Amino acid sequence: MEIILNKTNNTEGLIKIKLTEGDYQPSVEEKVKDYARKANIKGFRQGKVPTGVIKKMYGKSILVEEINHLLSHKLSDYIKENNLKILGEPIPNQEKALAIDWDSQKNFEFEYQIGMVEEFKYDLSAKVKVKSFPIEVDEKTIQETVTDLKKRFGKVTYPDQSESGDNLFGDLQAAAGEFKRENTLLPIEKVEKKEQKKFIGLKKEDTIEFDISKIYTDDNLIAELLGQSPEEVKGMKGAYIFTVKTISRTEPAELNQELFDRVFGKDLVQNEEEFIAKIKETIAENYKRESDHFLEHHIEDYFITNTPINLPDDFLRTWLKSSSQGEVTDAVLEKEFEDYKRGLKWDLVKNRIAEDNKITVETDEVRAKAKDLIISQFGGQAFASQISDKLDGIADNYLQNENGQNFMKLYNQLRSEKILKHIRENITVQEKKVTVDEFKKIVEEHKH
Repeated sequence: MEIILNKTNNTEGLIKIKLTEGDYQPSVEEKVKDYARKANIKGFRQGKVPTGVIKKMYGKSILVEEINHLLSHKLSDYIKENNLKILGEPIPNQEKALAIDWDSQKNFEFEYQIGMVEEFKYDLSAKVKVKSFPIEVDEKTIQETVTDLKKRFGKVTYPDQSESGDNLFGDLQAAAGEFKRENTLLPIEKVEKKEQKKFIGLKKEDTIEFDISKIYTDDNLIAELLGQSPEEVKGMKGAYIFTVKTISRTEPAELNQELFDRVFGKDLVQNEEEFIAKIKETIAENYKRESDHFLEHHIEDYFITNTPINLPDDFLRTWLKSSSQGEVTDAVLEKEFEDYKRGLKWDLVKNRIAEDNKITVETDEVRAKAKDLIISQFGGQAFASQISDKLDGIADNYLQNENGQNFMKLYNQLRSEKILKHIRENITVQEKKVTVDEFKKIVEEHKH
């Protein structure tokens, strides 16, 4: 057997494998004997079928199977032994493979196109400076959240006549045109202030006509009312008629133990001071997730921009098309190839950092992550205390579902979190505290 790598450049090459009869024949003969022992063929006793009969009936398929098995192992071994940093999978030369004469040929030659990544260096030191924007929780946000919770957990009534802050349910139709939508929600508080008086004092079956562009200046609100996308309603104007069917009013809940228990779980909050503190803590956690996610995006940007990695573009295009079962076309590549390369570069950097710093994830860590996920999805610690004796089993079932994909998803998530934590601990993160409005503006400007 002869295996040769011909590099066409630093990132692409051809692996050629030459087989002689002596390389594959022993395993073919052994497989023929195995078939003879197990075959159940009419006219022969089981285990007594002559090898000549087996060769005549199954010889070619056995030969193909054994050579493919041999090739797979030798190719994999060669890549490992020579420490080739390949991308994707080797692509076989189908034209050469189809030209093989399996009936008479004794020696074979196979070719595989491979893509490789060159050695690269990354900087993981205090010299790397990345900006972070922690969001401060201000009093206005806390009070807005308290008001929202009081309303969300308040008592709903159905009055005969509408007042400011009520919700109207009814049928909407265009004054001119065919548009109609039943069971439409129209919250009065979302209507422009100067237009709200038109919606106060309405009763069941009352109708009101309005210009949709006057009651809402936000395309998102128009889209909600019409049940369409913001793009579809952009710049929309015109008269609409709303027929009231139901009026609902929410009387805000009182700041008492009942509300505390409904929001955070029984007896976890004992008074108004603790309630406000818990709200602030929850908002801070949510804000931290947002600012951390944005920081991670900046870290990714930095390493992709400042870590030169030469990729085999031609090979990657060919591999993506050949391995996608027709889903990746030239048109798809034209649109998405640069994004794919960006993701690939970031994966290469993260994998190298994990390898160099021996960052690993243990099975117990994945199981603990699964438990946390299950608890958070089903009501927090109050739920956990109810099923503490069954939580291990529930977590194991979750991880085994989807053919183990749930396990790999959490494994990869934990691994990525560990790598990013290691990066943050070794670079300089320059923090600038901002309000939530300032943060939104920074994110929006970054998108552009």
